[in-house]
Amino acid sequence: MTEEVQKLVNKGVMLPLMEEFYTIQGEGYHKGTAAYFIRVGGCDVGCHWCDVKESWNAELHPPTPIGKIVENAAKYSKTIVITGGEPLTWNMNPLTEMLKAQGMQIHIETSGAYKLTGTWDWVCLSPKKMKLPTEEVYKVASELKVIVFNKDDFRFAEEQAAKVNKDCILYLQPEWSKREKMSPLIVDYVMQNPQWKVSLQTHKYLNIP
Repeated sequence: MTEEVQKLVNKGVMLPLMEEFYTIQGEGYHKGTAAYFIRVGGCDVGCHWCDVKESWNAELHPPTPIGKIVENAAKYSKTIVITGGEPLTWNMNPLTEMLKAQGMQIHIETSGAYKLTGTWDWVCLSPKKMKLPTEEVYKVASELKVIVFNKDDFRFAEEQAAKVNKDCILYLQPEWSKREKMSPLIVDYVMQNPQWKVSLQTHKYLNIP
């Protein structure tokens, strides 16, 4: 990457684009909704069960002008999901401003580990033990989605739920490789603690991206 391109990436007017695709949102509050996903490369949170580890190294993904990203998105959907990697690794202000100018509804899926930039209609906060969210993202989270890999994650989920705003919707989602073991535990937990809801990766059951 040239020094000039690196400057543009640092400003957020180019982003390391891993992939972009039109699909059905499979998780959380908006599951079942048609949406255009923009997956940005770069993440150092390091979840050992991450199913897109190829997103971690930003240098593997071509720096792409945000104008091109928005042009592609506008062909498909008014609902846009920015995901990663960890999208808040980068300055999201320029991209979201351009998407908003096109009348888009913009969602983000984030661990919240970095400074919150961008203008969002929906913030899906999925916190990780390895790098906890910033205080500011707790205040604006629309939904809290805690991935349950083992029993200790229920304790972690309650810690995180105590920090989010009162309107935030609470979800527990089984980690895919542990779904047969953890799903019954999540069902029991939600029945005993009905402030929580169950989230499933329905797109994987449907065999779509």
